[in-house]
Amino acid sequence: MSGRGTGPQELPPIGLGLWKIDRDRAADVVFEAIRVGYRHVDSACDYGNEVEVGQGIRRAIAAGHCGRDQLWVTSKLWNTYHEPSRVRAACERSLADLGLDHLDLYLVHFPIALEFVPFEERYPPGWVRDPGASPPRMHPIPVPLADTWGAMERLVEAGLVRRVGLSNCPVALIREIAARARIQPAVLQVEMHPFLAQAKLLRFCRESGIAVTAYSPFGAGSYVPLGMATAEDSVLGHPVIREIAVAIGRTPAQVVLRWGIQRGPAVIPKTVRSERLVENLAAVDFALDDPQMRAITALDRHRRFNDAGAFCEGAFGTFFPIFD
Repeated sequence: MSGRGTGPQELPPIGLGLWKIDRDRAADVVFEAIRVGYRHVDSACDYGNEVEVGQGIRRAIAAGHCGRDQLWVTSKLWNTYHEPSRVRAACERSLADLGLDHLDLYLVHFPIALEFVPFEERYPPGWVRDPGASPPRMHPIPVPLADTWGAMERLVEAGLVRRVGLSNCPVALIREIAARARIQPAVLQVEMHPFLAQAKLLRFCRESGIAVTAYSPFGAGSYVPLGMATAEDSVLGHPVIREIAVAIGRTPAQVVLRWGIQRGPAVIPKTVRSERLVENLAAVDFALDDPQMRAITALDRHRRFNDAGAFCEGAFGTFFPIFD
């Protein structure tokens, strides 16, 4: 792909989340998303589908649905590449897989540093050092996030990425990075939905000039198959959401996404269905009134589904809390 271009200057409010999209469907889903109007795709090494995502991007550009300079592409540094000497190679691997010469945003995926796994041994490397061990375990290493961040800054200076940011980080850690940074975090990506409204974190980011991307904007859906949530945890099935949807002639999904972007963050719902892609994107076409916004925010139960302090021990043999 020739020419680096300027890239989008603003984070598009609705993007396509690519976690848990199977490789055999990823290229077609990305192509279709761009065809119907998406200009924001959220990828990561750990999702295991960046080659196919890149294929979808190239097909869409070749078909004239957008130019590279109209598209915001995010990827993420995985836990096993936190040593400063590993950061650039990890970024370059994502760029090669995606078929791009730069990223609009590169995030530290988790504030968790794990022992390096060479590309040729396993890619993506996952959470455990040796999947064949009994039991398999994570192998944390003592790398300060500030050191990793310094290597992230060098990616910007090298022209490989436009912006750098953080994901799954609490306020105290963001403050620590920001205090030492030469290049400030541009974006924080966190789980955020009506059951986890994160009002204080959102206000902190707004006042600090940090954009926010809300992943899992529908709440439990992606976590039910993993045993990390139940169907009863569904945001979309809550009576308040359904009542508002009926009252304004929108779907529950559109109501939840509109609540998300009306608070300020971008949202990155995942779907593989063409009709859902169109439905989700239409959340930019209306507004909720103040009582409706307050009613949805009042559903907050501080329910975090993607909690490393809960899932790492059961799945990966290591207790590793991030949040209190």
